[in-house]
This record gives sequence, structure tokens and C-alpha cells, in this order.
Amino acid sequence: MLVPGLWMPAAEMWLIAARLRAAGYATRCFAYRGREPFQANIERVARYVEGRCVHFVGHSTGGVLIYDFLRQFPAHACGRVVLLGAPVRGCLAGRRLGAAAIGRWMLGASFARWTECDADWRRPERLGVIAGTRPLGLGRALGRLPGENDGVVRVDETRIEGMAEHVLVREPHSGLPVSSRVASLVRRFLATGRFA
Repeated sequence: MLVPGLWMPAAEMWLIAARLRAAGYATRCFAYRGREPFQANIERVARYVEGRCVHFVGHSTGGVLIYDFLRQFPAHACGRVVLLGAPVRGCLAGRRLGAAAIGRWMLGASFARWTECDADWRRPERLGVIAGTRPLGLGRALGRLPGENDGVVRVDETRIEGMAEHVLVREPHSGLPVSSRVASLVRRFLATGRFA
């Protein structure tokens, strides 16, 4: 199951889905309403996957949605999980955007999720995280992002205590789901539980 980023149609994940299908995976892209409360979208994920054990791949907010779903539903078995540039620890660029009225309108009820928070992984399934380090993206228009970042999400915002592996790629935020290197890393992790 592939989940796109905020404001993006499920088609954002089409290329990585095609690459995974070529490797023998059956893929489905999950669409959600980014301005709705996160809890409503978590419940939609729960209904969508009910009774099925699937691998998860999520980009940006889609990765946060997967992470939050799996934390809230610890009894739901799943396969391996890969998050691409997902700011599970909060998002400085998102908080900056939400400081303006138009930004709060754009983010809708999801704005509350971008506050700083801890992130840990206590599930038995292996979790892999891929973060970009090419600082090109909308987030930079809102001010300097400290530390390594992909132009929207800082690398530190993607780190999860207890994750199996964390790998950095020289890609911008929007380039993560279309990168052939990222697709190769995802394929390897789903097959083996490791990026290397």
C-alpha cells in the first residue's frame, strides 16, 4: 500500500508503484484528504486495510499517516514499512507555513500534527526510513532549515527510535517518490528488511 504526501493525488506514487509491480508486488495507492483531521484519515486507513497484512510505503505526510495508524492499531499485523521523507517528529516548515492564515487554511486540521514530538517504533515489523538531503523545496521559501534537509523536511525530523535502518539519499523532497535509486532501496527493504 502506497500513500502520497500532503495535497498530492495517489498518482504521485504511480512511478514507484510501477517499479514495485515490475518486481512482483501487487500495489495499491491510497488517497486521503490532507486538510481533514489526521484521526479521520487514520480511521480511513484502518477500514481500507481491514483484515489484510500489507507492506506500507509512504511519502511525507503519507508516511506520517502510516506511522500514526500503526501506532494506534498495534494489533494490526503488517509487512515491512518504508517511510520516505516523513516528518514523524514534527515539521518546522509546516509550523512556519501554519503561522500565516493562508497557511493554516492550506494545512487544514492536519496543522496540529506538525508540532515537535518524540517518535519511537515498538512494533516487531521492520521499519526503514529514507531521508533526502538535496535542499530544494517549498520549505526553504519559508526560511532557512537548520541541518541536513530535503528542502521541506529536516533529516532529524525523520528519525525514529527503534527503526531498523535510516538511509540518506541526495534527493529533494518531491523527488523521493520518483527516484529510481529510492525505488531500488524500497524494493530491497521490502524483500530483505535491509537497505544494504
